[in-house]
Amino acid sequence: MKGKCIVIGVTGSIAAYKACDIVSFLKKQGADVNVIMTRNALNFINPITFETLSGNKCLVDTFDRNFQFNVEHVSLAKRADLFVVAPASADFIAKAAAGIADDMLTTTFLASTCRKIVYPAMNTRMYDNPITQDNIKRLEHYGIDVEETDSGYLACGDTGRGKLAPVEDIEERIMLLAARDHDLDGKRVLISAGPTQEDIDPVRFITNHSTGRMGYALARAAALRGADVTLVSGPVSLKPPMGVRIINVRSAEQMFDEMTERSDQADIVIMTAAVADMRPEKCADEKIHKVTMPDSIRLASNPDILSYIGEHRKEGQIIVGFSMETEDLIENSRSKLERKHCDLIVANSLREKGAGFGCDTNVVTLITREETKELPIMGKDQVADRIFTFILDM
Repeated sequence: MKGKCIVIGVTGSIAAYKACDIVSFLKKQGADVNVIMTRNALNFINPITFETLSGNKCLVDTFDRNFQFNVEHVSLAKRADLFVVAPASADFIAKAAAGIADDMLTTTFLASTCRKIVYPAMNTRMYDNPITQDNIKRLEHYGIDVEETDSGYLACGDTGRGKLAPVEDIEERIMLLAARDHDLDGKRVLISAGPTQEDIDPVRFITNHSTGRMGYALARAAALRGADVTLVSGPVSLKPPMGVRIINVRSAEQMFDEMTERSDQADIVIMTAAVADMRPEKCADEKIHKVTMPDSIRLASNPDILSYIGEHRKEGQIIVGFSMETEDLIENSRSKLERKHCDLIVANSLREKGAGFGCDTNVVTLITREETKELPIMGKDQVADRIFTFILDM
């Protein structure tokens, strides 16, 4: 977010304190965060808090004499890459819908031409009031994004709609819109992630140690760059990235069906899922099958998804596979590149510290027919970003 100017508007809502977490998060991401408060918001939180978190003066008074020579609300409106109002009261929404500019926040909001997002937070009855709903529709008519509220127990004691959306969702939405240049805009990316599970009997199944973190990091990185992302995921305990279409599967056969059906529509296909190579072959006698131990069960081969996609690729498509090895990393991975008809293999060694399953970091080597590029140890989000940069350079 370095170099991005994000304006956060804070209105008179009990949820105003939650904006502190948003400002702090964006500041840590390197953004230039500027907070504008309404006078009613001062009853809930002190502007010094936002000044400390953002490192910038918190603006309240349109006619504050402690300003630079330029007209502050106009200059900030020009600099803003994204304008977020969270929380947004019913009063602010009504004023913005009517084009009223009678304080610093509404004036700057009206003068700004960047992308704008409004996160309502108010009493359930106020939110459900037809007047408020009409005002929301009017904002949307003018191209302003108004996000849904959360539901739950409110500070007023009511239970229902009107609660500010989760802070984590607001932060992720801001990142999705402003964190990266959308150099993958218009590209369709298909990614597989996680393990598959093959049933032995109603109780047991064969699987592996994959957590899906690398695949989910790739999906998020592609979404941040503006791609249309579909993620085919095995059973994992991860929250789906915002802006990503997710398809949940369990078996290798299900993953094969979903990946091959959608691969024709994708510009980039990335296979990170640790698909089980084998599946139990059920015994004809169900009674025997139920008591047979795993080490004595007959196994049948699962379909090779990456090979199939590579063999049936469309023109101009980029196919990326992952390779995990315990020895001869480069040689084995380069062989896989040829056998699977890939353009790129992302290889890592299970013997390398900080790489492999269950880690927040990874150590990978990017292998094409022309070059081999080793990356240092870094977080999986960073690895994912570097992979897409490498793909774009290809």
